[in-house]
Amino acid sequence: MGFAMSTAAAPSPPVQLCMQDKYVVMDNGILQVTISNPEGNVTGIQYNDIDNLLEVENEEPNRGYWDLVWNAEGTKGTKGKFDRLEGTKFQIIVENEDQVEISFTRMWDPSLEGNVVPLNIEKRFVMLRGSSGFYTYGIYEHLKEWPGFNLDRNRIAFKLRKDKFHYMAIADNRQRKMPLPEDRLPYRSQRLAYPEAVILIDPLEKEFTGEVDDKYQYSCENKDNMVHGWICTEPPVGFWQITPSNEFRTAGPVKQNLTSHVGPTTLAVLHSVHYTGEELVLRFGSNEAWKKVFGPIFVYLNSLTNGGDPPEILWDDAKKQMMNEVQCWPYSFPASEDFPHSDERGTVSGRLLVRDCFVSGEEIPADGAYVGLAPPGDVGSWQREVKGYQFWTIADADGCFSINNVRIGDYNLYAWAPGFIGDYRYDCVITTTPAYEIVLGDLVYEPPRDGPTLWEIGIPDRSAREFYVPDPDPKYINKLYVNHPDRFRQYGLWERYAELYPDEDLVYTVGTSDYRKDWFFAQVTRKKADNTYEGTTWQIKFRLECVNPSGTYKLRLALATAHVAELQVRVNDPSMNPPLFTSGRIGKDNTIARHGIHGLYWLFSVDVPGNLLLEGDNNTIFLTQARSESPFQGIMYDYIRLEGPPT
Repeated sequence: MGFAMSTAAAPSPPVQLCMQDKYVVMDNGILQVTISNPEGNVTGIQYNDIDNLLEVENEEPNRGYWDLVWNAEGTKGTKGKFDRLEGTKFQIIVENEDQVEISFTRMWDPSLEGNVVPLNIEKRFVMLRGSSGFYTYGIYEHLKEWPGFNLDRNRIAFKLRKDKFHYMAIADNRQRKMPLPEDRLPYRSQRLAYPEAVILIDPLEKEFTGEVDDKYQYSCENKDNMVHGWICTEPPVGFWQITPSNEFRTAGPVKQNLTSHVGPTTLAVLHSVHYTGEELVLRFGSNEAWKKVFGPIFVYLNSLTNGGDPPEILWDDAKKQMMNEVQCWPYSFPASEDFPHSDERGTVSGRLLVRDCFVSGEEIPADGAYVGLAPPGDVGSWQREVKGYQFWTIADADGCFSINNVRIGDYNLYAWAPGFIGDYRYDCVITTTPAYEIVLGDLVYEPPRDGPTLWEIGIPDRSAREFYVPDPDPKYINKLYVNHPDRFRQYGLWERYAELYPDEDLVYTVGTSDYRKDWFFAQVTRKKADNTYEGTTWQIKFRLECVNPSGTYKLRLALATAHVAELQVRVNDPSMNPPLFTSGRIGKDNTIARHGIHGLYWLFSVDVPGNLLLEGDNNTIFLTQARSESPFQGIMYDYIRLEGPPT
């Protein structure tokens, strides 16, 4: 067996740039990439005797392109105007035997107001000698005197040939042969309650009959979204999108984005509001200057020259190539002065410890903590930050961390540690400088804590993954997720709650119940006989050996997501009015409908007066999700803890 690898064993031919009437072609002897001039849309990719890997039945602008969705300043919601980012000017930036870099720009002026997003857009494409692929990156700029606007979505899309690419791979355990785009046509499928989801009723290939197809079932967290793509088996060819750094992506390492889906389509989502809602819309004022580089993204092609199993071998090679790209980051070849190379970046290192005297008498190394630099803001603001760059790493077993290749700028250092609630922020603003390491030494995080733990439910990891996720309704199956650790990705799980609890809501008894079996992963609405919905009230029953009636107890409620929800808390009186606590309306994450196990993280701390509690077994906390206009409203809990009064 063998590959067409990214670096050929024999001397590679030089990179060439061919100018045609309405196109430019980059050619390094391994592949040819045809791009429309001056629009900058990728219209063709020739590789391994396939004349075009992109969908030839699509119009040329609908094959490989950048786009975004935007709206005028002050607009509410997450819908907007679609803007395919097509250039009006072509320029050669670098042209030699080892590298070609070309640019397609669209400059904004007042005559375009209302028609296109008020940004200067520059898209660049790079091809290197001996490389089995090409790179693309973008530079966006908003000048201070220009109109304000909102930006909802920003992405790069490639639509591949449906007659060749049928096998999709996102992770070792998330890959499969996929349905065809025609299978989603109205006469071959049935649309479900959430519009992107369909049941395949009469697919062209009968093996998919009865399956659910939904692009959100293939979402991925930024930290894991580094390589994904498609495989053609005749001939064996892989098309991969590799993202070696998340520095330009928004909202941190666990923000979820779309990847590949039926089309066959592969996406590099640079910014979106999925799993977060309107809070992540980029909002620019009319007096706000901004500039950002998105990418480079690497489009990698590989092929199997003889023998072996194409999906396994091509996927394994794509992962190796991804690691090579990570090792090469930041790339040395981009010619834009807006992309700093390694000697123009800095490093921040230190050690994070956790101080919780109710867990240990000594400071605890923050093993596995996520530690990152993001623009200055409030505690936890990184998960809603959308305009700047972020740099994240994971602390080792001793809590030590090193954040490398940081762009010059001002940052706060943020962190959270699995096993502990809340967020850490280093109070001093950190200013990075080129080729210099800032050593912070020992940093101590004191998570929210007033008193000893009386009881707890779940694991503080910002996810509802550990709770009970039911089997899907048999009519809503995606075969990939049968007996899969990501069982929460099946469609329609919200409907199972009313089936499991048709008359009475969930009751959890501390010390007897097991949250892995007895705590439903999402507190959702219940559909009534008249097809309306009602809120639900869950009960936590617990025993207290003794009660300090003059003390204040603390209920910690960490939420993994919320969607148009309102969480109310009552203690030992289900009719308490007003409730002891209400969150008010929170969240628009759409996590429940889009098969995610978390969205934005929320932490509420509720004071519980001791005189509301009873000695013995007769204590009940009532958790009501009061909003009930749709089946998708609700919350997912991350972790719940009741603390005794301070000691």
